Amino acid sequence: MARIAVIGCGPAGLMGAEVLAEQGHQVDCFDAMPTAGRKFLMAGKSGLNLTHAEALETFLSRYGSAREWLEPALQDFPPQALCAWAQTLGIPTFTGSSGRVFPEAMKASPLLRAWLHRLKSQGVRFHMRHRWLDWEQREQGQARFDTPQGPALYDCDAVMLALGGASWAKLGSDGLWASRLAQHDIPLAPFQAANCGFLVNWSPLFRERFAGEPVK
Repeated sequence: MARIAVIGCGPAGLMGAEVLAEQGHQVDCFDAMPTAGRKFLMAGKSGLNLTHAEALETFLSRYGSAREWLEPALQDFPPQALCAWAQTLGIPTFTGSSGRVFPEAMKASPLLRAWLHRLKSQGVRFHMRHRWLDWEQREQGQARFDTPQGPALYDCDAVMLALGGASWAKLGSDGLWASRLAQHDIPLAPFQAANCGFLVNWSPLFRERFAGEPVK
């Protein structure tokens, strides 16, 4: 059994913690925020679109040039598996008219609550208001944190980084960790929008009338 530190309590960190705990490891999850999954809860305010019910080949085609490196993970855990996983938490899903898949409750809080309960029952320990600062001794596996009680060290055999992007800083995704990794010569691609990117040749009239308005 290894001692593993998961840095970040968003969906990626929680899923990583679940897989590791199922393999028998001791998992400790750390997050700078007071509670887990804060941006996940924000996503749930609009219904929590979990995945899409379209055929897997079509689903894979949506990822463009990223398909090559994402496909093995998506083949291993396709949309149907995600729905089945939610069902094991007691969260039934439904497919809307657009093909998008949502939890029947149309919000994130019941799913997150059930997920955290299961993780704790698997022995996963949570350390909130613990901001990861760096490795104290990277080769020896010591992670250093800033906590309400002051600086703290955690001895571990491995660290899983699930630190989020650089959006919604008030919910925890501030991207400040990127500079710390750079100090260790860990290569990082520049932050960029992940949801959607497109170019449109708006007419001058359209630009003048709707500049600054949300795209809906």
